[in-house]
Formats: sequence, structure tokens, C-alpha cells
Amino acid sequence: MLYEYPLDTAAQIEYARRWALSRNPAYYDFDSLGGDCTNFVSQCICAGGAVMNYTRDLGWYYISPRDRAAAWSGVEYFYRFVTQNAGVGPFGKQVSISQAQPCDVVQLGSAQGYYHSLFVINTQNGVRVAAHSNDVYGKPLYDYDFDRARCIRILGARKHA
Repeated sequence: MLYEYPLDTAAQIEYARRWALSRNPAYYDFDSLGGDCTNFVSQCICAGGAVMNYTRDLGWYYISPRDRAAAWSGVEYFYRFVTQNAGVGPFGKQVSISQAQPCDVVQLGSAQGYYHSLFVINTQNGVRVAAHSNDVYGKPLYDYDFDRARCIRILGARKHA
């Protein structure tokens, strides 16, 4: 039986503040392999209490650079996992950018697809984000150049009761 629970938003925001402009040595830095943005977003969600889903190939987990789910560090894989997950780990849904809240995930895209994940830290004066790859903390979303964007509301996580 699965139990749903909310994530600790304060812990996620604090993690983002602590690690947005540096790297947590517990995780590999994927900048040289296409970018560290979704890896950072996953770390923030994990810091909020989301348990990992160790389902081979289809889960959301990180053990090492060579033993991780594609959803942990890949933009499209992360989106598919979170929005379709009915099992253990974080789950959510796509919402309008105008509805963005702290601890949501914004993904930027072009005609070729989505390519960058950002962690929302504040929405009081427009959407402000923290991110890796081009390390930022508190950067306004409107400062980014993109063709399209989507917002993923992380509704909570599930674990075995």
C-alpha cells in the first residue's frame, strides 16, 4: 500500500540556496555530459523528503553517475516520470506558468523540445529560479531566452506505508 505525503518546501528552498552556486559532492556534476540542471532539480526534490523510485530504467533515483535513472538527470525523462508516476517517489502535474509556486519545476524549450530545468524559489515579484548548468539563484524567469516553457507542480511523494 502506498502512502502520499507532502514535501518539505522549506528544506527544498534551503537546499537550492545552499547548492545553486556550487556542487554537492554527494552527486556527480553532469555539466560535461550535457548539463546538470535536472540533476540539481532532482536533488532539491529529494532534499524535501521525496523517496527514490529504484525501478530500473523507468524510476527516479541516483546511486552513482553510472547507476541512476534517466529521469534523475534528463529533462524529458524527468517530466514523464513526475507527471505519470503512480508509484513510489515524487508525482505532479503540468500547470500554467502563471500558476507557478515555490518548489515547482519550470522547463524551457524550443521547437526541438525541452532542454533546461529550473527550480522555482520565489514568485513574489515574478517567477525566480535556482539552477545549475548556468548556475543561478534568484534569477527572474523573464531573463531567460526561450520559445516555450512548462511548469510542473510537484504535488508530493509516495512511499510504501
